[in-house]
Amino acid sequence: MGAAAAEGDVPGAAPRGETALVTGASGFLGGYVVRELRAHGYDVIASGRNAAALPAGETFVGDLDDLARVDLGRPVDVVVHCAALSSPWGRWAEFEHANVTGTARVLEFARRVGSRRLVHISSPGIYAAPRDRVGIREDAVDPRHPMNHYIRSKLEAEALLQDAVAAGPRPEIVILRPRGIIGRGDPSLVPRILRVRERFGIPLMRGGQGLIDLTAVENVALAVRLAAEVPGVHGQALNITNGDPRPFRAVLEQLLAGLGLEPRYRSVPTPVAYGVAALLEAVCGILPGHPEPPVTRYTVTTIAHSQTLDISRARDLLGYRPEVSLDQSLAGYARV
Repeated sequence: MGAAAAEGDVPGAAPRGETALVTGASGFLGGYVVRELRAHGYDVIASGRNAAALPAGETFVGDLDDLARVDLGRPVDVVVHCAALSSPWGRWAEFEHANVTGTARVLEFARRVGSRRLVHISSPGIYAAPRDRVGIREDAVDPRHPMNHYIRSKLEAEALLQDAVAAGPRPEIVILRPRGIIGRGDPSLVPRILRVRERFGIPLMRGGQGLIDLTAVENVALAVRLAAEVPGVHGQALNITNGDPRPFRAVLEQLLAGLGLEPRYRSVPTPVAYGVAALLEAVCGILPGHPEPPVTRYTVTTIAHSQTLDISRARDLLGYRPEVSLDQSLAGYARV
């Protein structure tokens, strides 16, 4: 269990001249994390491969293999590992290198520069199953049958870090599993939905009443900062959401209304949708270039079935309280 923060070490207070390095800082979440940490007194090094997309300020341009070898000439107190290959489709070798080997490289870097803490962004996709799961706690993981290569890679990355926790006290390691990150600048979740709407119509299973549990990107950045600051959380894995699960159809229609778009649905029985997705995966898996299927089994699972996370551990150990509501986040995306 986490200890209470000592006086002078209160979450939300500016750190004492600490340096943080954020991997994947050119990405959606990474950019928000950089801004959150800088706003609270950290000297942040933004790390990523795309120099043009990195936030202004001190940067390290390179991949995670480069990071493992680089000499920055100074200690780094906190490492936040946001970089990942995140997709429902792709080849195992690519996911393994980006998400498993990449995490090993980040751990190697953190050890070499003497970091006190490593905050790793994992995924609640590791809970995925073709059934309703409500109030999922952090220990409810079955690693035996991952639904896709991305999930397998995230499971293996977490296992690597838990081995490091067992091996020694430094760096302290905290794993966050944020669910359905949305907000201004989202390049993935909402755009995928909008493409499906435009091309085929959005598959609607079980009347769209399956509960989805989303997280405003600003709240994930807040959770990252708390995970960097709060003492007594070494080795913890923590669910992060807005704590406001809603039916898929209700959220979708609120989003589309904000964008001035009409819903386009295809009512499909869940078993049929799952079977079609499995067939599409098989076909795309043998086509030249292995193109991403229009719909995958994982996508069907997330739309058809309720999946909500219990965030009581993050509330209790980190003092996490979402600051941006789901309504604000949906409206913010529509204003982009």
